[in-house]
Amino acid sequence: MPTLSQLIVPQPVKSGPDDLNVGAELTGKLDKEELVKWLAKFYQRREIKAAATENGIDNYIYHQTYLSFRKFCLEIDKLPVDLHVTFSDVIAGACHLDSLLPYFIRHAKQVFPHLECLDDLKKISDLRLPANWYPEARALTRKIIFHSGPTNSGKTFHALERFFSSKSGVYCGPLKLLASEVYYKSNQRGVPCDLVTGEERNFASVDKTPSSHVSCTVEMVSVNTPYEVAVIDEIQMLKDPSRGWAWTRALLGIVAEEVHVCGEAAAIDVVKEIILSTSEEVELRRYKRLTELVIEESSLGTLEKIRPGDCLVCFNKQDIFWSTRQIEAMGIECAVIYGSLPPGTKLAQAKKFNDPDHPCKVLVATDAIGMGLNLNIGRVIFNSLIKPTVNEKGEKEMDTITTSQALQIAGRAGRYGTQFSTGYVTTMKNEDLPTLKRLLSQHPEPITQVGLHPTAEQIELYAYHLPHANLSNLIDIFVNLSTVDDSLYFICNIDDFKFLADMIQHVPLPLRARYVFCCAPINRKIPFVCSMFLKFARQYSRNEVLSFDWLGRQIGLPFACPNTLLDLVHLESVFDVLDLYLWLSYRFQDLFPDANLVRDMQKELDCLIQAGVAQLTRLLINSETKVSSGTSQAVEAEENRSVLFAKKPSYSHDRNAIARGNPLSSNGRLADRLLSEGLLTPKMLEELKKEWQFQKDCEKESYEASNSIVDKSNPVKHSRNDTFSTRRLSRKRRT
Repeated sequence: MPTLSQLIVPQPVKSGPDDLNVGAELTGKLDKEELVKWLAKFYQRREIKAAATENGIDNYIYHQTYLSFRKFCLEIDKLPVDLHVTFSDVIAGACHLDSLLPYFIRHAKQVFPHLECLDDLKKISDLRLPANWYPEARALTRKIIFHSGPTNSGKTFHALERFFSSKSGVYCGPLKLLASEVYYKSNQRGVPCDLVTGEERNFASVDKTPSSHVSCTVEMVSVNTPYEVAVIDEIQMLKDPSRGWAWTRALLGIVAEEVHVCGEAAAIDVVKEIILSTSEEVELRRYKRLTELVIEESSLGTLEKIRPGDCLVCFNKQDIFWSTRQIEAMGIECAVIYGSLPPGTKLAQAKKFNDPDHPCKVLVATDAIGMGLNLNIGRVIFNSLIKPTVNEKGEKEMDTITTSQALQIAGRAGRYGTQFSTGYVTTMKNEDLPTLKRLLSQHPEPITQVGLHPTAEQIELYAYHLPHANLSNLIDIFVNLSTVDDSLYFICNIDDFKFLADMIQHVPLPLRARYVFCCAPINRKIPFVCSMFLKFARQYSRNEVLSFDWLGRQIGLPFACPNTLLDLVHLESVFDVLDLYLWLSYRFQDLFPDANLVRDMQKELDCLIQAGVAQLTRLLINSETKVSSGTSQAVEAEENRSVLFAKKPSYSHDRNAIARGNPLSSNGRLADRLLSEGLLTPKMLEELKKEWQFQKDCEKESYEASNSIVDKSNPVKHSRNDTFSTRRLSRKRRT
């Protein structure tokens, strides 16, 4: 972490607008060479450095201020009168050199504005008592009930029963799928319930009046609306390095008489510690697993041993696609679920797998099944126990899954109320089985810290004190100056926020709008989504409406059913762009007016993606025959490539494609890269191919016309041929 002084960008200092050089009239013009000499002596004095340190000026600021002060004194013709007179007296020996100190410190506060308001900034970023941020919740004496237990223990079921029986309530889930499930279940039971997520608002009543019950994603919960009962699901997510702040906010800020929290036992102590700061008590209710979970004594070894009800869990897409192809090659139909699929596609795949009358009996999935989907799994098979993770520095690492992750995923086997009264779990490889047994025999490590995040109001106060700092810089300064109770809290990872802030820094936006844009939940590793995010910000800054027609031109409507894996990856990224539009439409309704049309477009796109996933094996075969780079490039383009928009990407052309005379051929590696990067759509590629072919035809006709045999019926060509013949005869005669 850089020091505070290194985060502050020095500000240039200009002279006042006075027309008269009063100092020069009083004492005469200053000798610049003498100024340089005395300024150097001033800078080197130990007493001056000590006095500067007492005023909060460290060595870095001291040196930068000296450079700026010297430049100011030498380049400005009309110095302030008091400074001019003091310099004149110092040069003449009438006063001591230390008399320049007040002017130096005054200049330092102009170059580094934080020196003037450092105490105020520290007060704003004091995060030691976050419970005090929610006065409405503190006005109540809430009853906190912790439902603790492993997966498939009924803890959330009991909390929701209290939610359904209450006069008013709010459910906070980690995913849209969970919030949607509670929304539908509540309305089916005759309890009117609204759905609130980042991208949509669904009302139970036809006239769109708010209901007494709300199901929402945890980030969207209101901390101002009073309820009788609140349910916070998956409370262990408090520790999440990116989203943990949302659970902390919900736990401390929800205004409800009863707050039911559901999650792992690892979160019990930290929840008690947090609630202690609110002077409230926690009632603990423990639950045991409803079905038995058995670890098999042998690994699977080969996919030929797979059986109905099995779920093969992979931690990267390449393994998912490879396994799916191998399983379907044996004549076994399987469902596929991974994180970047739209919610509708995930639900469709889950429904197909759960349906006892459907021929699909095997599921291949990532750890996306860990929460948010109810699946009738008989046995969970870990293809590997190594999962890519991101460390504190933002670097990608490969590491063994945690005990919590292993328990969460393995616990999906043997769901209560299904045909699988006992759940089984094993691994694909023999060497992984001892590790799995060790992980499942342990309890998750107790959570000790929970996440916090600076609010928009805090950043606005910072911007008031530091008007010249950009948003990314304000966030860095805030984190640097923040005071946190390290024994209980941590500042959540803000790399994604800063990435978006830097991307739109050059776009003129009000601070509040800029903050909202940077909170958008997008995957910064997908170039097409990031480029559309930038276009949205530019269009908004110009106060131009982002209409349905405008959006359609940007994303290449209409869409076609995917034929290759690259097509599927691109459609998934387009779906994310539509999600981004809907997210922004609920925050800037005037400039994002066509949310309903976009939602209809999303449904059509979801159907195309479902069709692509249903024929995944065909897409894989097409990728290997029609696309030179195949599966690995499609996956790498979406997951493993970092995006730096400050630099223009360079692409290597496929020499074979160029040799064939068409670098835009769908067989060429360049076209594939452009498609996977989202810089080309399939429709744009087809148009470019037509233009390329048209240009080739024109060049061919021109070439043939200039080199064709003389047509006797054409007088122009005949006369030209006669001319060439005459010239050849004359040359022969001269010879």
